[in-house]
Order: sequence, then structure tokens, then C-alpha cells
Amino acid sequence: MVSTVVLQRVGDGVRAHTDGGAHDLTRAELAGWVAEHEADRPRWVWDDTTRWYPQLLAAGVRVERCTDLRLTHAVLRRSPYVDQQLLADDGWDALAPVVPEEATLFALDDPADALDPVAEHARQQRALGASPERGRLGLLLAAESAAALVAAEMQHAGMPWRADVHDRLLTALVGPRPPAGQRPAGLEAMLPGIRAAFGQPSLNPDSPVELLAGLRAAGLDVADTRSWTLRELDHPGIEPLLRYKKLLRLVQANGWAWLDTWVRDGRFRPVLLPGGVVTGRWAAQGGGALSAPVQLRGAAVADPGWRFVVADVAQLEPRVLAGMSRDAAMAQAARARDLYQGVVDAGVVATRAQAKVGLIGALYGGTRGESGLVLPRLARRYPAALGLVEQAARSGERGEVVTTLLGRGSPRPGPFGGDGDDPAAGRAADARRRSWGRFTRNFVVQGTGAEWASCWLADLRNRLWRIGEGPLTGRPHLVFFLHDEVVVHTPEALADQVVEAARAAAAEAGRLLFGEFPVDFPLDVAVVDSWADA
Repeated sequence: MVSTVVLQRVGDGVRAHTDGGAHDLTRAELAGWVAEHEADRPRWVWDDTTRWYPQLLAAGVRVERCTDLRLTHAVLRRSPYVDQQLLADDGWDALAPVVPEEATLFALDDPADALDPVAEHARQQRALGASPERGRLGLLLAAESAAALVAAEMQHAGMPWRADVHDRLLTALVGPRPPAGQRPAGLEAMLPGIRAAFGQPSLNPDSPVELLAGLRAAGLDVADTRSWTLRELDHPGIEPLLRYKKLLRLVQANGWAWLDTWVRDGRFRPVLLPGGVVTGRWAAQGGGALSAPVQLRGAAVADPGWRFVVADVAQLEPRVLAGMSRDAAMAQAARARDLYQGVVDAGVVATRAQAKVGLIGALYGGTRGESGLVLPRLARRYPAALGLVEQAARSGERGEVVTTLLGRGSPRPGPFGGDGDDPAAGRAADARRRSWGRFTRNFVVQGTGAEWASCWLADLRNRLWRIGEGPLTGRPHLVFFLHDEVVVHTPEALADQVVEAARAAAAEAGRLLFGEFPVDFPLDVAVVDSWADA
């Protein structure tokens, strides 16, 4: 059995609680002590990975497994399969991760110092042991903690990023870097045509207030300046205005200021937070990592002698729906590399576009337009799959908690209202119920997709470690993750082994979640010098 070691900050040092007793260490001794005991493959237990692992990585120490008490507490706290009386708050509910500049083991006034990881670990183990779904929940807790290790290692390694290429791509799009406070020349050159089209010589499209006033002065009846609102308008100035707004957002979100802030020593090191979204998906804290623009991915260039292996799973959420509902007919469609084409080949709908819009409508509650026309045919062919999301929607409308496959619980909604005699209030309450039902409909599938991805990452991480030799950044290693896509930085000679590892890890993630049920998770894999070429 794998032993556990609970690490706890005590004063100016660390206390390691092992099966053989407690060991007091100084700060300077910690990394060496962990490296020595890692050979026994223990499970390291700590309050929060963001507070412990970056310093170990900086000292050249990599650990195989951990329990992140902050993340696991959050999962157990919300799961309906856990007796909440076996847990305690004591500050754990409010504990937040720390960002890199704050990530020191002995930061002043760290709220984690008031917490007792030994007592919390014991509580969590009792709560898990008493759960009727302890097998599934145990897998979820292990995957969540492994994802925390992955995130810390990706930040430590960083995504190779060429500042000169980034600057060249930006310059090609909007012109050279302007002086502070000025627009790039390319954007400035677009303004005369936009202003002339709307008959507004001083129109400032950078200001939503001024733009809204200018559009109304041009005779356009608009409530806001959002891009999807503007696309509904028939006016010759709309197309250049939308093009301007898109480039402006690019400069503001990922322009030269972003480059100065987030790229150091040829590496982009985003702050990624596993479990940062209520469904279990990852979140990003700064750097816009989860919305990396396609136009600038050419700046992500592998080091000389290295390559990127970019792997993503096609149509993850419909495949997850097939597996969790155990819908054999949908699983048959999922055996095709293109699940949507598999639906067409089964004779359910006539075109791939219909299959896609129909399944997306099932996942997100789209009942109008072409989605609404296709859904009845999908429901007849795939009753278990569509029945699962319909049941989740109805449960949400009743204010009930729904769960992912492994037991992550959805939040409870606030009061829907509408219990009085006011018809308008009743209609508003019904709208809130339907909206929450759409959320719970998608929660069960998106959350299970996040669980599959965490299992994929956890297994791939360990497979990569067994390829090559030396420190973490000298072997193939993960450098980026985006929902259903991973990027591995690898020595060129090992790229083929990395491709095999990515595929094997995807298959293992499917087996962990769905057992022997025959649902496939095929990967699109590319071995490239630049992320843009994937």
C-alpha cells in the first residue's frame, strides 16, 4: 500500500507526518528530504499544491502523486454522495490558490497557516470511506490532485514562445508597436473609412459609450455595441467596424503589453487553475491562456532539436455523453473518427451540419431553429443519451443537485420566485428555471468531460516521465492544456513515443471512466515545430 506523508508548515519550518511519526525539517532541508523519500513513491498530502510544489520544482524535485486538500475539500463539499457532517470548514471552504509571485512556503499572513492538514486529511478520508460512491469519488479526487501537479509543472517549464515572432505577427496585423497610449498605425488607418461610413467624423470606436451614441446618430436602432448585436445590422460600416473591433481586442488582450508581462526568457508561463470552473474545467488567472488567439500561435516555436506534439480529442462531449449514458447506438457512431459523420452514416440525419447542430442543441438546450427540428430524430435513435441530459435539465428546473459521472455536484440555484399571483413574476421565474435547467443539462456532460481530461493528463504525465532521462524539462513534458487539447514539448527523437503515449493515455482515461463500455476517444495528433502548424 502506498504510504502517505502529510506536510505541514510549523513556524519557520516544516513537519512531515509519516507512518513512523513526525519529522521536523528546516526550509533548507525540505527539498532534499522530499527527493530522498520520493523513491518510496508515497502520496504527498498538503494543503494546496500552489503553495508547495513550485518551490520543489525550482529545487529540481518532481513528485509522482499528491493529495491537494484544497481541491479535494471543494469536491467533497459539493458532492451529494458525501455526508457533510463528516467534514468541517475551519477555513478550508475559503482557501484560495496563490499566484506565482505569492507562492512561497512561508508567506506572511497566509490563511493556510491557520489550517490543520492532518485533521483535514483524516476528515476527508472518513467522508470518502462512508460514501456510497467512494470508488468514483476516489478516482475524481486523485485526478483532481494530479491535475494540480500538471498545472504547476506546465508553469515551471513554460511554453516556448518567440517574442520576435510575436512582434512580427502583430506588426503584420496592425502595424508596428506604437508609443504608449496611441493606436497602432494599422488600426488608425481604418478609422477614416469607418467614420465616413457612419457619417461620424469624430467617432471613437474604442469607447462603447461613444460608439453606441454614434451608431444611434447614424440611424441604427441598437441597444449595445456587442459584436453579435452589430452582426444583425445591415449597414456598410458594420463589416469594417467588426474587423476593427476584433483587431483591437487582439492588441488589448495579447498585444505588446501582454508580451512584456507574460513572456520571460523565451517562455510563456500562464497561471492555470484545475477545477477553477464550477464544472471542474480549468480556469486561467491572467495571461488569457484559455483563449490563446489563433493569429499568434505561430509565436509558440519549439526549441532547436525539439518538437511539439499537439493532440486533441474530436467531439469530446458527445463521446462522453455516449459513455456515461451507455447508449450503444451513440457509441457506435462514436467509433467513427468523426462522430457527427457517424450519425449521418447511421441514417439519423441527412448532413453532418444537422448532426452537429442537433447534438450541440441537446447538450446546451437548443430547441429552436434547425436544432429543434433535428432533436426528435436524435431522441428516437439515441434515447439513453438524450434522456440523460433531459433528466438533468428537469432536475435543475426543480432546484435539485445533479452530478457528473464521478460525483462532482452542481451548485444549488437561488430561489426562482414567482410563487405569488403576479403573472409577470411567474413568467420571469419560469425563465429562470429553464435557464438553470440548461445549465444542469450541460453540467453533467461538461463536468464528466473535464474528468476524462484530468485522467488523460494524469496518465500522460506519468507516461512522459518514463520517456527519456534527466530533469523534467530535459524529458518530454506537458507545456499547455486547453479543455481537450494538450501540447507536449519533446526532443525530436522521442516524438513518436510521445504520440503513442498520448493515444494510450486517452484510451486509459476512457477505460477508467467507462470500463469496458465500447466508446472511443480518437486523437488528432500533429508533430510540428510551431503550434500554428498543428
